[in-house]
This record gives sequence, C-alpha cells and structure tokens, in this order.
Amino acid sequence: MATKLKKSDVIVGFTNEIYQVIQLGRSFAMLTVDNKPASKLAGVSKARMKQALDENKAIRGYVSKSGKTTYKLVEIDEFRNLAHQTPEIKSESVHEAFETHEALKSFIHNDGYSYKPKGLFMDELKWKYLLRSAVRGKNIMMTGPTGCGKTLAAQSLVKSLNRPDFYFNLGATQDPRATLIGNTHFDKTKGTFFSESAFVKAIKTPNSIVLLDELSRAHPEAWNILMTVLDAGQRYLRLDEAEGSPIVKVAEGVTFIATANIGNEYTSTRIMDRAILDRFVTIEMSLLDKDSEFDLLKLIYPDTDEYSLNALAEIASTTRELIKTDASKISTIISTRTNVEAAGLVYDGFTLLEAAEIAILPYFSADGGLDSERTFMKQLVQKYIKSENGEGDKLFNEVEDSTEETIVW
Repeated sequence: MATKLKKSDVIVGFTNEIYQVIQLGRSFAMLTVDNKPASKLAGVSKARMKQALDENKAIRGYVSKSGKTTYKLVEIDEFRNLAHQTPEIKSESVHEAFETHEALKSFIHNDGYSYKPKGLFMDELKWKYLLRSAVRGKNIMMTGPTGCGKTLAAQSLVKSLNRPDFYFNLGATQDPRATLIGNTHFDKTKGTFFSESAFVKAIKTPNSIVLLDELSRAHPEAWNILMTVLDAGQRYLRLDEAEGSPIVKVAEGVTFIATANIGNEYTSTRIMDRAILDRFVTIEMSLLDKDSEFDLLKLIYPDTDEYSLNALAEIASTTRELIKTDASKISTIISTRTNVEAAGLVYDGFTLLEAAEIAILPYFSADGGLDSERTFMKQLVQKYIKSENGEGDKLFNEVEDSTEETIVW
C-alpha cells in the first residue's frame, strides 16, 4: 500500500511520476505517459493498482515535507493530458508490459480462454486470436452473418482486458465528418469555435479499445477519414474542420475493432474498399450449431421449457443447413439474435407457436401463396408443435396437412 502520511508530513509537491494502470490477465502493470512499462515500485501495491483500475484513476507520486514519497490516486485526465502533450510517442507497444515474451504467450494460450464469458459461444482458437490481436495492437475486423455474436465478442474482449473503451455505430451515422472529426459552432459570446468529436477523444486515450460497429454500412466518406487512422504507418487524424487543420496522433496501444456484415443478402451494406479491409486482420464469426444454440438459449433462460428451446435450436439449425443447398426454398436464416427473442417470448408465457408467429415468420416472404417461404417455414415449425395441444390448426389451417410432400431436404 502507499505510505501512510503522518499529520506532520505535509505534501509539498508532486514528483514527475504518474501512471496509468492496465490489467494483463490476472496481474497489473503501470504505464508511463510515453506508454513504457513502469519499473517496479515498492510504494504501490497490487491492491492500490486494482483500486485505481476499478475507479478509473491514475496513480501519481507526491513528496512530503519530510522527503517521503507516497502514491495517491488522481483523476485519469491528469495522466491523459500529460500523455497527449507528447507530440511523437516512440515507445514499445503495450504488450511489453509483460515481463517476457513467454509471459505474453502464457497469457494468450493458458490464461486467456478463461476470460471468455459463458454467454459467448466462440471457439477457443478464434478467441485466442482475438485476444492476441488486441494485445499486439492490431486492427480487428469481425465478420459474419447478422446475430452471430460479433459485437458481443468485441464487448467481451473489452471486459476481459479491462481497458478504456469507446463505441461508435457507423451504420447509424448520417454525418461522418461530425462523428469522426467534429463540428464548427457559433456562440454569441465565443463566436465561431470548433468542437472535436468523441472519436477524437477516443483515439487520444492510450490503450483504449475503439469499437467501430457496422463498418460495412458506413458512408464511404467515413472510410476515407479512417484511412490514415487505421494505417499502421500513419495513425493520425487530420482535423480539417478546425482552424489550421491540426493533426491528432493515435495514442499508443489503441486497438480498433470493426464489425461487418459481408454478403449479398445484406442490402444496406456497401462493397467495402479493399484498402480499408487490408488495414485489418479478419476474424470470421460462425453461426452456432444446434447444440450450442440450445446451450445459449438455456443459459439465458434457464427456467424455460427445454422442449421449446430445443425446438427453436433445431428449427434455426435446419434453416442454416438448407440455405447452403442449391434447392433451398428459403433465402435467409434464423439468426441467433432472432432465436433469443423467440426464446424470450416462450419464457414470458407465449407458446412455441405464438413465439414463431411473432419473432420468426416475419423474416420470411409471403409472396407465392402455398409456395412461399413463409408457408414453408410454417410447415417446418408445425413439426415441433405437440399434437395434443391442438395449436397447429390455429395457425396452419390454410396449409396442406402433409409437410413431408412440401419440404425438400
């Protein structure tokens, strides 16, 4: 713990020592304003470092009248302001906070998987690669179908590393320049002034994780702005809306994680510029298999009827297998996100049939009458309706009785 001062030990000033605490696995490290690992300090305990991390504080050295040095918690902005005054940071990356390369490898391959939350069904290899890419300061692109867990994986990484994090939904951004650079405003007393964006604050924060959600839906101007930010050899943002067009350097240790839906079925997405894609390492998220889907639904809604949860998992799995075939009668799948919503309805007292009608069937076209995707899905769901409850006739009275003749496997 920090040295306990006596009443006579009046603090007369602070030293040049100020540190940001980061968590690396189950241990802690302190970084200086130029992002170098701090030497071990006898006056700072793990408990004090944990307290600083939990309260989002920095640790600063103070000297008392008696000449003793103690370490106190101060606002994190004190650290950030000093860090931002360094025009060019030429230092080792954050992974050097591990004492040795063997310690880094041990964190990735031995300790890292234990940090993956139970609700994230991501295989061990991809989680390790995600963890390693973040520790190495890579830009990471999470790709895969909608509802497969891309954003959850990124958020889980943030929690595992316990770093400052910032979230930007680029798919919902109407004005890329305002979101990524800032705005010019007018005030009667101040006159015209420039206000930098939250994104600028994010990239100034050392060792932060910046999530760029729905990058494939972003306006091309956003991609153009991000080109220099994401480029490993440049890593800067020009504030060309501000007077003098100053340049903001991306702080050391900042990791960018983007999510993207890539494929023809995502009509609101754009074909991404290859130059943008080449600035990322790509981790492809896979859809869950039937057993994993059931395990997830059971984890979220443990008190729900297992028959219904298993039925939902099997129905979703069937759509994911059918979509791969040339003779598929459907053009989309049931995503995990959709299935979680359906399971929530069952948990809240809706029948399996009602949950399917509300949460699943609207995603399938009704064009074509008896030959439509929706009719096909109705018949698929009907197979899982228990015959003794008599519910099948309520929704499927317009559907032919023989599902075997209609469904092509």
